[in-house]
Amino acid sequence: QLQLVESGGGLVQPGGSLRLSCAASGFTLNNYRIGWFRQAPGKERKGVSCISSSGGSTNYEDSAEGRFTISRDNAKNTVYLQMNSLKSEDTAVYYCAAQYAPLRNWCTVVANSYDYWGQGTQVTVSS
Repeated sequence: QLQLVESGGGLVQPGGSLRLSCAASGFTLNNYRIGWFRQAPGKERKGVSCISSSGGSTNYEDSAEGRFTISRDNAKNTVYLQMNSLKSEDTAVYYCAAQYAPLRNWCTVVANSYDYWGQGTQVTVSS
């Protein structure tokens, strides 16, 4: 059974950092592009960042650019989202998602491009 499990969320003060993890079980991530998405209360789910299956291509939505870094460790079957300089508007449930895309050196933060989703991890940025 293909499963994605996010972890690393929590409560952090503005300006702080968190590292989210997306661990896969039941399949190996190295043939999948991975996206991170977030959904704030009362708002639509939005793409934050993505990484290609090769790891050679990444994308960030505008508010994440320069503050967030996506990376993957295929040996650990895990993708990470390092989030620095966090702001209150980053508060949301963060989801990772996977799409089978071997040997593809591009990715997208369009949600309906992804087939497999985790359950999410809450990130709260507040003083």
